[in-house]
Amino acid sequence: MSAPAAHSHRDFFPEPIGRWGASDTFAVTREQIIRFAAATNDPIESHRVGDTGSPVFAVVASFAKMMQAVTTTTSPEVALRAVHGRQEFRFHRLIRPGDRISTRARPIGYKGGPKGTAVLIQLECRDRDDVLVNEQYTTAFFRGVDAHETVGVATMPLTFEESPRKLEPSASIRQHVDDDQTFRYSRASGDSMPIHLDEDVARRAGLPGIIVHGLCTQAIVSWGILNAVAEGDPARLKRYAVRFARPVLPGQEIATTIWRAGSEGGVTRYAFETTVGDTVVLKDGVVDIAAAGAD
Repeated sequence: MSAPAAHSHRDFFPEPIGRWGASDTFAVTREQIIRFAAATNDPIESHRVGDTGSPVFAVVASFAKMMQAVTTTTSPEVALRAVHGRQEFRFHRLIRPGDRISTRARPIGYKGGPKGTAVLIQLECRDRDDVLVNEQYTTAFFRGVDAHETVGVATMPLTFEESPRKLEPSASIRQHVDDDQTFRYSRASGDSMPIHLDEDVARRAGLPGIIVHGLCTQAIVSWGILNAVAEGDPARLKRYAVRFARPVLPGQEIATTIWRAGSEGGVTRYAFETTVGDTVVLKDGVVDIAAAGAD
């Protein structure tokens, strides 16, 4: 693998930081919800029959705006080096068929370092009445490119003060990633980045082969967690955040351990971690689960 190309702070642009882009509107159909659930092996009934979108389905309405916000902060050469670092969802209500979701996005900061530069994007999804449906925060990490400065807010406070591994696990789940998972997810989500679909491209990028979309892994884990600690009720999920630590490969088995981290105001916070064998693939995982029957 060749050494990273030389880049400088001139490849990152502070001018767009904090500025909202124009909104795009996305019309939600039952068929889209069903397709996304099938693409992520989701067995939860309301997702499977298309009554409500699964947690990560929110990105179907917002993916284009997310990518647009990322590319406004970087040069075209650097943009190709981005990988997904972190993802956080804050849910206000479920997405349903017939919704018209308007999404706007803005870069809110970036931070350089010896290993690369992280760019933090904020997104808002609202319905036709301008009511907030969900908020998202996503980090794009540009490997081997140091901006040599920090601009705006560039980090999300996802970690716990003490490792949750010191606690007794509340639940453990095992799930299988299918051999064709990336192709099905790509069609359902609109994310057709070639490292998830083309072996040659993935290997030229220094990967062992096709890798599973980070958001696909996050979607698969979401329904496992909902079944384990929320009785399969997606309306109880209020926050869902992860750091993507290592890629998952098609055909692998993933194991998620969940720890109860505390409760306040009718909401229980859980920490979780997902592994493939001894390798951590999702870390700093956080879910907030509302009590059954809570608004």
